Amino acid sequence: MEAMVCEAILSVYIISFLIGLPANLVALYAFSVKIHSKPLPTDILLLNLTLSDLLFLIVLPFKMHEAVSGMKWTLHHFLCTITTVTFFSTIYTSSLLLMAVSVVRYIGVAFPVAFHQLCRPVYAVVISAVVWLISAAHCSIVLIIQHHPTLAKNNSSVCYENFTEDQLNILLSVRLEFFLVLCLIPLVVSVYCYLRCILILFSQPMISRKQKQKAIGMASGTLAVFLICVVPYNVSHVVGFFQGESPTWRYYALLLSAFNTCIDPIIFYFSSSKFHCTGEKSIFRKCGITVTERHGTHSS
Repeated sequence: MEAMVCEAILSVYIISFLIGLPANLVALYAFSVKIHSKPLPTDILLLNLTLSDLLFLIVLPFKMHEAVSGMKWTLHHFLCTITTVTFFSTIYTSSLLLMAVSVVRYIGVAFPVAFHQLCRPVYAVVISAVVWLISAAHCSIVLIIQHHPTLAKNNSSVCYENFTEDQLNILLSVRLEFFLVLCLIPLVVSVYCYLRCILILFSQPMISRKQKQKAIGMASGTLAVFLICVVPYNVSHVVGFFQGESPTWRYYALLLSAFNTCIDPIIFYFSSSKFHCTGEKSIFRKCGITVTERHGTHSS
């Protein structure tokens, strides 16, 4: 791979690491404090999203080393396996968790009475566990394809690249399923939930204009994560399926996913302030960030 491309990849990884790590550590502390006081389903889901981003950032130095080495894998092959599973599974964990947050927000706005009755932390814990299992299982399929005795190719100089023809035939179909299940469905669900939330909030005369604008900002920010950080890389799966090979721009699309760790903390801020449909206090108050909350926007 050309040196300029490797330098671009390394630069994006370094920026994502330097910005994303401290931002997500602050978010981790904030959510930990909130969960110890009075956890809400959204708090637990966003805590898992923070953990997903941190896992991504933990393995990012290995990807930096790969970029420095000209996209050649010079470390132990076991580290390649761990890095690949963590790197890609956290991308899809984020999209599924963002979808879950949008559903919880929609239920809280559209069905406030039912939401309070079903607002138990155990449900969010179960949802989070299912999300982790789904993303890990999908990436495990890719590893099976790569290391299966009848499909494997002895090439220790690269990590998750240069597939055989048999591997690629199976992998391209699996990637298409990734796009449909782990990207398109979460995107459609999130768009529907946030549009419905905005329409419902704008129909409430008791809610101020500033609060409505805050809701639009939070919804727009969440959808921006999908459109900027998740969709381009997953679109490469569709293009690759019809072309019969991985597109050359797939690396650049993957770089956008790395910026997800920088954008997510911004989403956490909006998700924890005025858009709280249940009227709970901002989790960031514990960290010294003042946020004005609203109370009692829905009546039973």
